[in-house]
Order: sequence, then structure tokens, then C-alpha cells
Amino acid sequence: MAAVRPGVFYQGMLSLVWLLAVGPFTPQAGSSHHALVEGSNVTPPVAPSTVSSTSGGGRRGQTPGVSSRAATLPSPVTDVAKLCVCNLLVAQCDVNCCCDPDCSAEDFSVFSTCSVPLVRGASELCSQEVAIYSLNTTAVPPRRVFSLVNQVNPNIFCIYSINYRPGLSFISPVIPTESNFDGLVKEFSGNSFSTAPDASAGASNPARYEYGAPIQTKDSFLRFPVPLVSSQCTDNNPAGFLVNQDVTCSRSINVENCNIPALSTTFYASEPIVQVPNSNNMINITVQNLNGILDLNSSNGIPNTSQVCRNVVLGVSYLILYSDAGEIINASVSFILGTITRTTIPIQQKFQIRFTQQNRTPVPVSGNPGYVVGLPLVAGFHPFASGITQSTNRYGQFTVLKSYSNQDCLAIEGNRTPVIFGYNTVSGCKIRYSPDSTCLVIAEAIKNVLMGQNFPEYVASFGNSQTRNVLDWVPITFLNTTGKDACQIPLSLDIDVKWIKYGSLVNPQAKIINVTAQLTYKSLQAGTAQTVQVLSSVTFTDASAPAQPGYKAQPTINAKLPFDFFYPFV
Repeated sequence: MAAVRPGVFYQGMLSLVWLLAVGPFTPQAGSSHHALVEGSNVTPPVAPSTVSSTSGGGRRGQTPGVSSRAATLPSPVTDVAKLCVCNLLVAQCDVNCCCDPDCSAEDFSVFSTCSVPLVRGASELCSQEVAIYSLNTTAVPPRRVFSLVNQVNPNIFCIYSINYRPGLSFISPVIPTESNFDGLVKEFSGNSFSTAPDASAGASNPARYEYGAPIQTKDSFLRFPVPLVSSQCTDNNPAGFLVNQDVTCSRSINVENCNIPALSTTFYASEPIVQVPNSNNMINITVQNLNGILDLNSSNGIPNTSQVCRNVVLGVSYLILYSDAGEIINASVSFILGTITRTTIPIQQKFQIRFTQQNRTPVPVSGNPGYVVGLPLVAGFHPFASGITQSTNRYGQFTVLKSYSNQDCLAIEGNRTPVIFGYNTVSGCKIRYSPDSTCLVIAEAIKNVLMGQNFPEYVASFGNSQTRNVLDWVPITFLNTTGKDACQIPLSLDIDVKWIKYGSLVNPQAKIINVTAQLTYKSLQAGTAQTVQVLSSVTFTDASAPAQPGYKAQPTINAKLPFDFFYPFV
């Protein structure tokens, strides 16, 4: 092992310290991107790699207070002859990368192909400069062929000329300096930041809420917890204007310390809402429960013991009333409170927010336009000389018999289940009549069980059919299957709904074309006690015809020639 003299060692360390003080040298921007053209007279420029220094140990021309690393930013390269997307290795030749300036003629001779044969300029320009790379395998040894051509953009919407070349590149980031460092830290030091321009830079603040804009409060914004990465609730999420949401998230708490702000009602309704952005008009949030208005002061604290937490918020539902001008008129919230113990941890919290326009009554539909599987059928009545009349309860417009475990028809009379689109159902019950019961009374009782009190007359063809368009509704056809006996009672009600796929094959819509209700009767044996089984069924049948390919007619040429077009031949 060779020995190193102490003097030589210290001399080498001093040289290393001097190089570190001067800093790493920086070549001129873009000097390493010049492509070498084989077999031509084009010679790539030589990149200078000198290091300029001053007597003070700094760089020549460097601004005081600006670090050497932050003072140099790479210039955007727009010359296609210098662009090379396959150049991934520093100071090394990339295999089959014909535009790599680090590759020599010997490297090109062993390439099998060019991984990037074309390098185009800005695709928005009408005249595009294209760098073409290929390999001449017939030459000995094989060599790279490079050429620059101008291609015409076939798109009719293109830029003919551009007077601002930096417009084709992204905006360069701001270099931190002593003067703007505090402002950059204030803008980008948080958990999130906005890329929108600052309103103080000249843009006027909106005098109305826009879709998706955070709802402002007196000091911050209206919190609407959501699960972020996991199922845990994140409280720093703003509620967006006109964005209806339904979310469920969980919280892991300690029952020995229940004084968590997110478990109290004051956390969601204590701060008033700003009526319009950046204004001083405040709207107080009204907290409601089943008995009316709830005072926040009565539930400010969460009484708890060492093992139980009471009055914990398990559900929050906001209702925001807004106007046509984008102003918030009223805001209310309702809570679901509960008690939690060690066995119920972690807890699940549900949050909901709904927006309703002022002087508008929302009407829920079962599809837009076609029916959606899982939503109730829309039905109603058609009085004389008027439109369709509907029940305000959408789940009570078209109902059938609902089955129960006791199977007693008279005990469950009035309990109905809605007819849900796409779901075939069968339900039933039993009725027992005495020997002295009359045929008319038994038949009327069973019919009321099967059809209910208000059996509809019309069903909407689409899920959003308007009540004023009577032709957009399908009448229910009643079929009675009776025998020849005088005394007969209904035993079953069979409802058959035929629907088709309407519209485009890409997005077909469900349309109801026919609804039939068939009552099946049976003869009653008078003078004997008997138990009768009553059944009700709903069947949905897809009556769509198979799709047929359609072709448009060939265009006809309607050419009008001048009268002397064939002169002098005609």
C-alpha cells in the first residue's frame, strides 16, 4: 500500500475546498442538445464549459442575495434539431436513440433502428418543422441519416404565424429572492394552494356564488368532512356551491375524552355563512330537530362519563336555499345525535348537503328521460279535461300488496310496497272467511287488499314525463278473468309492464309502452269455512326489437353548370 505524504494530502483538500467555493460549472443553455448529422457538412457547435469567477469567490454577474443554484434556469428548447425525448442517460449514449448528441458514428453503426424517428415542433402551427432520423443500413459501416423538413398541418384550424414564441411553452417559475421569498412562502407553504391568479392582481371579485365555489363563513369556509385517502374523516374540506353530496366517513376517538370539536353541533353551525363572496352580509345557520329549532347553547358541551359519550353527532344534513342571483338566502342543518361506548369505536358519521332554489319546488323523477332501474314507477290519474294528477308521495303512486310474516290479509290491509322499475316481485297473504260471510263482502275485501285504495289509471312512459303532456302517459289496461258462476272472488292481481330500449344504441333509454293489470277470479263455495291464498305479482318484460343497422342514402350531386360550359361543342 502506497503512503501519502501529509503535505500532498492537505494540498489536495485545499484544492477541493476551492472548487466547492467556486461552485459547479454550468454550460450554456441548450449546448448539449445539438444533434450530429452523419454524412453531411453540418457540424454541431462546441459547448463552452468555462467557469467564470470573481475575486470575491462568487459568480460574475450574480445578483447579491440570490443563490447560484436558483439564479440559473434552463431555457425552453423549441428547436426540433435540439429536442431529443429518448436521451435519458447523462453523458452517455442511449441505445437506438438517433437524436442523442452523446452518440458517436461508431455508436450509430451498431444501432438496429431509431426509437424516435420523427421529432415535430408545435402541433398548432400550420407549417411544422420536423426532424427525421433514420439509419442507412446499406452503407459500410451503417450510419445515421438526419434531415430537417417542413410539413403542412392538415388541420384546417391552425396557427399561420406566431408573434410570441414563449407562448408555446409553460410559464417559467419565479426565482426566489430576498425580496419575494416571504410572499412565496405565504402562497405555497400550506397543505394546498390554488393555481388561479390572485384577485388583488386586477381581477374583480365576483358578487355572486358560482358553481363549485367554496361557501364562505365569517372566518373561514363551511366545513363538509369527507374521507381523503382512507375512510377517516377530513374536516378541512369546503362545501362547494350547488354541489350536492352524500358521504360517510369514520372517526377513531377515545371515550375517556369526548370533547372533540367534530363531535359537537357547534362545530358545524356556529359560524354564519356569507351571503355573497367577500361581503359583510351574514346568514345564520338554523339548527333544527324533530321538535323544531334547537338552541346551540343547550348542546355546546358533550356530557360524558369515563365509558360513555352522549350527544355525539352521528349525522349532519345541510339544506341551503339560494336565489337566481347566486345569493344564499337561508341555511339550515339537522343532526342525528347518539351515544357511543367502547364497543362502537370507530364511529361512522354521515354528511349530506342539498341546495334548493328559491320559489322552486323540487320534483324528483325516476329517470332523465328513460327509467332507471331501482326507482319507482311514476303513475297518476287523468280527470276529465285536465292533466295528470299525482300523489305527492312518489313511493305511493303505484303500489302492490306487501308480504308479512303473519300472512293475514286483513291485518296488513293498507301496508303497500311501491312498484320498482326492473324488479319482478311476488307477494301474498291469506284470508279466512266464515260460512255465513256473503260473497259480495268477501270479494270487496280481497279486491281492496290487492289493489289498495287508490289504484292508478296512467303510468308515465318516461321517468321524467310531464303531467301536462297526457299523450306521454300510458293507460293501465284492466283484464278480468271470471267464470260463469254468480259468486266469484278475486284471488290474484298480475301486473305486466312492457318496456323497450329507446334512442341510441350507445345510450339507450327505457320507455314503458304498455301496462296491464289482470284480476283472476275463483268461484266461492258458500256455506263452508275456508282459507284463501291471495297473490300479487309484478313482471317487467323487455319488448325491444333487435337493432337493425341503418345506412344513410348516398348523396346526390346537384351540379349547376353555366349555359355555355360545353361551348363550342354543343
